[in-house]
Amino acid sequence: MESKEMESKEMESKEVESKQVESKEVENKEVESKEVESKEVDSKEVESKEVENQEMESETKESKIDTMIPKYGFKVKLNHEFPEKWSQNMRPSFMQTVHMLPLFWRYLWYYQSTKRKNRPVIMDYMTVQHGQQIYGVPIGGIGGGSIGRGFKGEFCRYSIQPGIYNYTVMPANQFIVTISDASGKVVYNQVLSTNKNPQNLKSWKWGYDGSRAEYTGLFPRAWTYYTFEDKKLEGLGLICRQVSPVMPGEYRDSSLPCAVFVWDVINDTNNDYKVAITFTFQSGCGSKDDSKGEKWTEFFQAKNQARGCLIHQEIHDMPCTYAISSRANGSDVHLGRHLKFDPISSGSKIWDDLQNEGRLEDDNHDDNAVSEKTKKPVAVAVGAQVLAKAHDVAQLEFCLVWDMPKIQFYNKQVTHERYYSQFFNSNEEGAEKAAVTISGYALMNYKRWEETISSWQSEVLDDPQLPKWYKSALFNELYYVVDGGTIWLKPEPKQFPETDPRSKYGRFAYLEGHEYRMYNTYDVHFYAAFALAQLWPELEASIQYEFRDCIFKENKATFKQLINGVKCPRKVAGAVPHDIGDPAEEPFELINAYNVHDISNWRDLNPKFVLGCYRLYHFNKNLDQLREFWEAIEQVMEHCMTFDVEEDGLIQHAGFPDQTYDCWQMTGVSAYCGGLWLAALQCCVKMAQLLGEGSKEARYKDILDRAAPAFHAKLWNGLYYNFDCSKGSHRETIMSDQLCGHWLLRACGFEYEVFPKLNVHCSLLKIYNYNVMKYKKGTRGAVNGFMPNGGVDRSCVQSEEMWTGVAYSLAALMIHENMVSEAFKVAEGVYTTVYEKIGLGFETPEALAENNVYRSIGYMRPLSIWAMQHAWNNRKKMLEEEMKKKTQQPG
Repeated sequence: MESKEMESKEMESKEVESKQVESKEVENKEVESKEVESKEVDSKEVESKEVENQEMESETKESKIDTMIPKYGFKVKLNHEFPEKWSQNMRPSFMQTVHMLPLFWRYLWYYQSTKRKNRPVIMDYMTVQHGQQIYGVPIGGIGGGSIGRGFKGEFCRYSIQPGIYNYTVMPANQFIVTISDASGKVVYNQVLSTNKNPQNLKSWKWGYDGSRAEYTGLFPRAWTYYTFEDKKLEGLGLICRQVSPVMPGEYRDSSLPCAVFVWDVINDTNNDYKVAITFTFQSGCGSKDDSKGEKWTEFFQAKNQARGCLIHQEIHDMPCTYAISSRANGSDVHLGRHLKFDPISSGSKIWDDLQNEGRLEDDNHDDNAVSEKTKKPVAVAVGAQVLAKAHDVAQLEFCLVWDMPKIQFYNKQVTHERYYSQFFNSNEEGAEKAAVTISGYALMNYKRWEETISSWQSEVLDDPQLPKWYKSALFNELYYVVDGGTIWLKPEPKQFPETDPRSKYGRFAYLEGHEYRMYNTYDVHFYAAFALAQLWPELEASIQYEFRDCIFKENKATFKQLINGVKCPRKVAGAVPHDIGDPAEEPFELINAYNVHDISNWRDLNPKFVLGCYRLYHFNKNLDQLREFWEAIEQVMEHCMTFDVEEDGLIQHAGFPDQTYDCWQMTGVSAYCGGLWLAALQCCVKMAQLLGEGSKEARYKDILDRAAPAFHAKLWNGLYYNFDCSKGSHRETIMSDQLCGHWLLRACGFEYEVFPKLNVHCSLLKIYNYNVMKYKKGTRGAVNGFMPNGGVDRSCVQSEEMWTGVAYSLAALMIHENMVSEAFKVAEGVYTTVYEKIGLGFETPEALAENNVYRSIGYMRPLSIWAMQHAWNNRKKMLEEEMKKKTQQPG
């Protein structure tokens, strides 16, 4: 018993010991587990902190980039492909073709006879220019010639010869980046071009990966942010900021033919790097005439330490000097130049220097070196290198100038001087001196330009109520003021009286379109003028004075109208001209280049001139100018009265397309021209009152009192204004532009003195529901004509088009009428189609058709988007005043 008890106790003791051991093992495992968990937590915390630090570094880098590049603008990667590709290959319907056949045969005869004279035709329908889906913000000031730039960095679409475009992209015009480590070893050398296989310069490394760079265009500036595929260079980036001197209310600097390229080197790595940018540029502008004339190059150094190269040449027999330069804006910046290289060679000399030395060195030690003259193309290079320290930003600056101070048009009857030449004189010191001076001036002043530009644009960009796309559209459509074949001529002594703005601000003109080569086409400028009137009012005044003088001119030389083959005089005294000339003739001297119709019988030009005079007064309140227009206003109003065949105070149409819709015929009284006429009468009443012309005020009031009731009786159908007074269903077309006259009145401070408010709102609602929402589901602006039975008006080519500039003007009227969401819906359809879908930004066409066809790229009328901004500003002011009144009311 005792032994069993002892065994039992021993077993219990062992069990207890075993349990104690197990307990200790469990405790040890728990401790070990907790220690492991603790270590894992510590490790995760460390990893988390590392991730947080990396995220913070990334956010810091992104925020740094964000502060250097605006949120708004045209934004694409350099490898971007647009989702749709349209064409200009218009295919009219069978009936449209039959109707246009006589016009086509007469046009063909005109085309061939003009080509035989070795002259370009003013509207070339045989070899239309197709959109290339490449363009970004162009460079240059106003009126000194322009150079287009692609969003991938190309220099393209040269308009240095007045009014003529060359579309060749020359591969030699490039920026090259060369990166060296702290020891000086080159670790990266690359042309910043996505072009993979150019015909020449084969020694250069091409084919930059476009997915690693993003472009932002916000006229007059553009930004390109480059990163690199090399993992060792992760954290190193470049921002190229392109700056052109285009500033509202500024005339001297805004006329300069130049651009500055500021390169910010952002080094968010732990290593120092030496970064070099090399700027190469060649002679010519891509024309077949580039081989004519002698060319030579020259080193230069400006007073502000800017150093560079000049290319002397002739472009279409006009002396032109290119200047490319850089500036040592710090002690750690090294500059180098190559006096001359062959742009059609392999380019090995420049590339080998960059690869071996890490930067460009002067290839000639003479600061005044000049190359030999040659008729072959020549190119030059300017390079700058800077030390980019770890976690710092370094900067390099470059400038491009093209100085063609004296110009001639095709006929070469007159030599003109560009406006900027009076400030940077080429006559006394030579063209190269002017180019040098402008280079130095631009590099010294571009920061001031940018401050002015930022201040101007901030009112729009900082407005939270405006859509993002609109902020891009508004500024980017201003490209046309620079890139519209624009000429701005220096005033000649005693050419104009002192009261004439041309005596100080010279003569100004821009083309109707890149393909419609007529200067200051007035029926189109009528829409576009809101940009000039608000931003450069003296240029708008210059145009108005030019047309005032043209009204009284006469040219009895005859031409055959393409519409019917009937001869008519080129210019009839007392009528507003269509344009002031073709650059392939002699603008300002030979006015009315348009040859489709006898425009002295057009119904819209004369009322538009009257409205333009009052609009100018509304913006500048210059009563003296208004008085100087009065005689011309009376003259054109009398001319219009000859169109009142029914003696009811209204003007009737002549039986052909006698207005800006020049293949869309209107019969009898039309909503479009009739409305413009009523608006002109209303403005004449007001202007006569302002000028103390009591009897004239009474006369225009009497005509208006007869005309307005007749207009409403003939055209108002209870829902909108009929298209015209023709027979058949065509008269019931809903025209998107039917309230054009009322739009101008509202923009000039009038309310509903002529057009009843109910009629206006009913018409706009009808247009919105039909021309906008039933046309491509509201995604493509407002089609010109829509039938009340639910289909597009296909009576002619223009009735079934959507005109970009007209859609913007319609949107402006909608804002005036408090239809704000509808207004932005209309305009958004234009912008998204042009800029985001079909890739025609910075060459916005006149017209888009339903079948993915566009017409007339690079057109003036879309500048009417600035009428939207004018309406928006008026609305904001009105709302602020209403709010102020409410806060001032007692209780």
